[in-house]
Amino acid sequence: MLDFFAIFSKGGIVLWCFQGAGVAESFAGPVNALIRSVILQERSGNNSFNHNALTLKYKLDNEFELVFVVGFQKILMLTYVDKLIDDIQLHFRDRYKNELEQKGAIKYLINDFEFGDDFDQLLREAEESSRVKDPVVMRTFTQSQKSQKTVKSMIETKGGDKGKEHGGKKNKNAKKEAEEGAGAAPSKSPPASKKAVVNGNQELTKEEILQRNREEMFRRAVAKSGSATRSPKPLKEKEKTKKAKVNRVWDNCGTNTKELDHSKSNGSQEADDMAREQAEPEMQLESMVGDLRDVDYESSEPEEEEEEEEEERVVVTEASKKGAKRGGFGGMFGMLKGLVGSKSLSQEDMEPVLDKMKDHLIAKNVAADIAVQLCDSVAKKLEGKVMGTFTTVASTVKQALQESLVQILQPKRRVDILRDVLEARSQRKPFVITFCGVNGVGKSTNLAKISYWLIENGFSVLIAACDTFRAGAVEQLRTHQRRLNSLHPPEKRAGRHAVQLFEKGYGKDAAGIAMEAIAFARNQGFDVVLVDTAGRMQDNAPLMTALAKLIAVNTPDLVLFVGEALVGNEAVDQLVKFNQALADHSMSDRPRLIDGIVLTKFDTIDDKVGAAISMTYITGQPIVFVGTGQTYHDLRSLNARAVVSALMKA
Repeated sequence: MLDFFAIFSKGGIVLWCFQGAGVAESFAGPVNALIRSVILQERSGNNSFNHNALTLKYKLDNEFELVFVVGFQKILMLTYVDKLIDDIQLHFRDRYKNELEQKGAIKYLINDFEFGDDFDQLLREAEESSRVKDPVVMRTFTQSQKSQKTVKSMIETKGGDKGKEHGGKKNKNAKKEAEEGAGAAPSKSPPASKKAVVNGNQELTKEEILQRNREEMFRRAVAKSGSATRSPKPLKEKEKTKKAKVNRVWDNCGTNTKELDHSKSNGSQEADDMAREQAEPEMQLESMVGDLRDVDYESSEPEEEEEEEEEERVVVTEASKKGAKRGGFGGMFGMLKGLVGSKSLSQEDMEPVLDKMKDHLIAKNVAADIAVQLCDSVAKKLEGKVMGTFTTVASTVKQALQESLVQILQPKRRVDILRDVLEARSQRKPFVITFCGVNGVGKSTNLAKISYWLIENGFSVLIAACDTFRAGAVEQLRTHQRRLNSLHPPEKRAGRHAVQLFEKGYGKDAAGIAMEAIAFARNQGFDVVLVDTAGRMQDNAPLMTALAKLIAVNTPDLVLFVGEALVGNEAVDQLVKFNQALADHSMSDRPRLIDGIVLTKFDTIDDKVGAAISMTYITGQPIVFVGTGQTYHDLRSLNARAVVSALMKA
């Protein structure tokens, strides 16, 4: 029934393994996929993983740094696997405790772990415990309690009580009360139409009493408002003179000091744009030759001390004072016991700290589901691990969470666009990048930034205007093209413009325009093709189908998802549905999904950088570019440790 069971160290040394009869495939492939996709990516909160036709269940032993993995066919519903893996972990630890405490790779290789007989016994016990029990025989009607009831006992009396068998005492009490109350005259409340005695000398109906009460309440309210009347406050005098409006001066706006009021101009807009570009041939932009700089983080909040550690120290101090009052050495020993790592961590120890960490991550814009999964993964990673000397639970959990976040943000594969463009140039074909994302996230603006970076590094760029849906999209790209060419005049590039725009107007098929643009770039010798697509919501099925068609037909070298750093839970929904739509509407067996992320508006969020964690965790793909401003040189690469340090600040 089982395909394999493997026990190996976190260093990669297999201590013992079992492979089922008739299983031709080695367990190395599924186990390596588990290590790459789950353990190294900090996704061990869930103890199950699917790989092709196999389901893998695993358990981490953090005290001895072991991993227990069992694999079986996905179509099988084996209910005893969880019990089996728990029993084997406990049995293996107890039997080879001395060998495992040596904790050395050479020791692991020298020791011989003969565990086959024990495994067979535990497997038989687990299978027997999960066998289907005999079905429970239903009772006959004569054996049920309902058959013992008589018809008389089920008849309800007029007073609501049942037969004598069930309500004898109640009937007697009711009879007594009836006999005692027989001599007394029944007191009935007078109906609304009859008169009621008020103050002993007036007879009024209910309607008259209510009317009199209303008049009295109204009279009191008028008297109270008359006595409490105050003169209204005098209104403040308005300022007679207003300050004259001063034109704002923007940073890095060039040398042109012309006003932006073009309402009186008689020429066309295009002529005005050309005149403005000629007036400012060079903008005050930085050089972007070479790789991009890492994103800089500057927090506006002052650095605070770690509150968790302070709270723990206060608790330990108070406990030690109480112990000292009771018995001297007890207080000192209690304080040392709270600090010195004398026991392994348990779920109960970490739960309050993890709850605070989860709330902290959610406050920093990490999606709620991702924060829960991260904390669960850290708990699995630390459970059973012995704490270091003079360390607190809060510091241990925080350090583990910080390491996990850095591991998530560090890309599984390096995306080096400059190297890839040079390789594509050597093969005499353009390097194609497709941009996709929801509406208003800044796809066209960041496409222009990437164009500027590529031009600075000596590459020629063709922009394919495949957003045939939004009005003004082509004109926006044409404006960027003119601005970029004004920064890099043709005479500096042997009479050829650095950037050209390929457009066919509106309402056309985006996939066909992209195909023509790529063919044009190949014939004209362009180095890079940047495909701009229409912004679309993740629930828009027609536009998502068109995007999947564009990617499937043209097979770009890189598919970048452009997302905002402002979103939290929405980022998860966007990425999941974009990937799902690309997979559903693809025309191949192996659909093309998102290859990387462009994170925009990073300069607007201060230290709430959690969207970077959410996006990377969902897709498993790296953040390639980070947009940090409005000018062309405001483009950075992601520094994982800087983002994590910003995320963990209080």
